[in-house]
Amino acid sequence: MTRPDRRAPKPRGAAGPARRVPAPKPPRDRGPGVPPGLRRTSEYAWRLLVIAGAAYLVLIVLGRFHLITLAFFLALVVTSVLRPVVDLLARKLPRALAVLFSLVGALLLVAGLLALVGNTVAGEAPSLGREFQGGVDQLERLAKNGPFHVNAQAFDDLRGKITTFISEHRSTLISTAVSGAGRVIELATGAALSLFVSVFLLHSGDRIWRWLEGQLPLRARSRWDLAGRAAWRTFAGYTRGIVIVAASNAVLVGIALFLLGVPLALPLTLLEFFASFVPLVGSPIAMAVASVVALAAKGPVIAIIVLLLIVVIGQIEGHVLHPLVMSWAVSLHPIVVAVSVLVGSIAAGVIGAVVAVPAVSVIWSVISALRGAGTVPLQPERDEPDSP
Repeated sequence: MTRPDRRAPKPRGAAGPARRVPAPKPPRDRGPGVPPGLRRTSEYAWRLLVIAGAAYLVLIVLGRFHLITLAFFLALVVTSVLRPVVDLLARKLPRALAVLFSLVGALLLVAGLLALVGNTVAGEAPSLGREFQGGVDQLERLAKNGPFHVNAQAFDDLRGKITTFISEHRSTLISTAVSGAGRVIELATGAALSLFVSVFLLHSGDRIWRWLEGQLPLRARSRWDLAGRAAWRTFAGYTRGIVIVAASNAVLVGIALFLLGVPLALPLTLLEFFASFVPLVGSPIAMAVASVVALAAKGPVIAIIVLLLIVVIGQIEGHVLHPLVMSWAVSLHPIVVAVSVLVGSIAAGVIGAVVAVPAVSVIWSVISALRGAGTVPLQPERDEPDSP
């Protein structure tokens, strides 16, 4: 008995099982009366709220562990500044010795500057105190007898209020000074951690970056490599550029203060150097302090000249130094820089003002690179890696 062939084709007239055609879905009700523009805006709004919430949580975590965050940031700064020196020495020496010589040289340079500034301040502080008191008395006489005609009783009331405030808050001031000692220990711990991290980043930063890439999924490694190298290139370029700008400002200020005979010229020059790391506002604040010292020591004419230096140096910095040094690393509008500094100072004080501009620059460079607007190669050469 033969079995029927099931694979045989069915006759043309045979009716097969009817296929079930899915019914069309009714259009989703998007809300009558809601304009498309408003709907699109609301969709972007909730996404921006999610991003803002995530950024706020990140800031809370970083603020909670601010010592570790600051230590790693300083380690990245040290690495970006000393990396060219280490690479240059590593051509003739083993890399471990190149890292050792670079770090020791940098520490000796900083320690020497601080010791020189301390000796200068200690030697000129008594005379400067007397000159400052004379300058204050001169301002008081000018306010009383000059065109302002300020009542003498106002100065006496101001002095009395200052004395009363100090006597009433003496315990608070003492406790603040004691807590300042704890701050010094905390800063020393952060500096040690930063130095420890800098050693490894300078010696084997490329291997650390490749190891981190190896922990990612294979399809995501190229994009993370692109973003990471763009971020490091921008951060390193900004750090080296701001160091050059700060050193140039400090040299100009130091020469001007030395020629004008202003005391404490070296400490004020060092103050100008560190203040220049806060864009737009740091340098004018340092020059204002220098003008107060010039007023106390040399009188109002020299103080006015120092104030004019704020305008001159600001023009040189804004129209010469920044376009020449920073344009290849950071391309941010001055309004973005000003808003970043303001937001950073509100969020984290002076540290936030220093960190804000490089953070915004790094974020923008990563976004540009991932969108294809940057010029970061997908697979850079391994001879001169851009990662730390």
